Amino acid sequence: MDETTLPSPGDAERAKGLRRMKAVATGLLLFVTVVYAVATWAEHQGAGAWAGYVASAAEAGMVGALADWFAVTALFQHPLGLRIPHTAIIPTKKDQLGQSLGDFVGENFLAADVVRGRLAAIGIARRLGTWLARPENADRVTAEMATAVRGGLTVLRDADVQAVLGEAITRRVNGAEIAPHLGRLLERTVADGGHRRVVDLFVNQAHDWLVKHRDTVLSAVEGGAPGWTPRFVDRRVGDRVHRELLRFVTEMRDAPDHPARGALDRFLADFAGQLQHDEETRARVERLKSELLARPEVQDLIASAWGNIRAMIMNAAEDERSALRLRARTAVLAAGHRLVTDERLRAKLDGWVTDAAVHVVSGYRAEITSLISDTVSSWDAETTSRKIELHIGRDLQFIRLNGTVIGALAGLAIHTVTRLLGG
Repeated sequence: MDETTLPSPGDAERAKGLRRMKAVATGLLLFVTVVYAVATWAEHQGAGAWAGYVASAAEAGMVGALADWFAVTALFQHPLGLRIPHTAIIPTKKDQLGQSLGDFVGENFLAADVVRGRLAAIGIARRLGTWLARPENADRVTAEMATAVRGGLTVLRDADVQAVLGEAITRRVNGAEIAPHLGRLLERTVADGGHRRVVDLFVNQAHDWLVKHRDTVLSAVEGGAPGWTPRFVDRRVGDRVHRELLRFVTEMRDAPDHPARGALDRFLADFAGQLQHDEETRARVERLKSELLARPEVQDLIASAWGNIRAMIMNAAEDERSALRLRARTAVLAAGHRLVTDERLRAKLDGWVTDAAVHVVSGYRAEITSLISDTVSSWDAETTSRKIELHIGRDLQFIRLNGTVIGALAGLAIHTVTRLLGG
């Protein structure tokens, strides 16, 4: 006996009900047998015509009861242990019954037209939309999505994800030439004047630095002067250099049309063109890009990005009031409302679901039906017969009861008609 045919907790109660119904059906057979015997004796004793009616009814009831007992018993075993042909049908025909059941399911439940008709009647998209449009259901879906995200992030190994992420980014960046893109971006920026804010920031910072670090400039000039020049001359030269630098930066800061700004504009425009069209410049940018990507610091930065992203997603998934979960809830509600109101979207979704279901049914119908037949075939015949009898045997006993009653009524009717016809 395999585990598929082990007694279930409800089998004891079913067995009790089956024994009770068998006792009732057998008791009725014994009752009509006693009635037949008594009525026949009374008829022979001259009790009157009524005895013949009762005896005929009881006799036909006995025949009906015995015939239905044989029919019901023959489903599960050989009646009285006699190996009469076409008895013990379930144990001996179990495999054929399993195959027939699988074929029946395949032809009547897994046919493409049946699946399409059933799914069309259900209206999956409308039901789904109505369900999603309810706030409590949207909360539930959002919570389940958050749980799934947390579970997925917990299962993933950080080292594996970091390695994959780093390899993907490096391969993608190395596989794409960035110089033309940088050139077009720089060209648009210069044309729109967007670089001027950067120049302003640089010039302001340079002015402030020169004001605060005069001694640094003087020291740099003195350090680069020849050793034979007097120190006071070096300081005068350093002071002149500092004043000129400060004057130049101040003028450049205060004059938007300063020649240096124009020169810088022309330089950036020329450089943007070189990035797009000059092969040597493009090759140098690519070498610089490869060298930069190969640096350990850059690879560590790419790897650490996953940790930051993971922590951000985990925190957002755990916080019911996070922007991520609130946006997800809003999206679920919006999807539900749209499915309810947008007939075209519903038709499209129903079509996708139907096509997918038909594809699965059409492609795997043989596997599905073979699962039924193979499962039935693997069951132990005798045990399977007992389990089936436990599930339907109680109802089958009503056939015996009905056979006894109908037989008795039929016998009474036949006897009555015979007497009326002068038999």
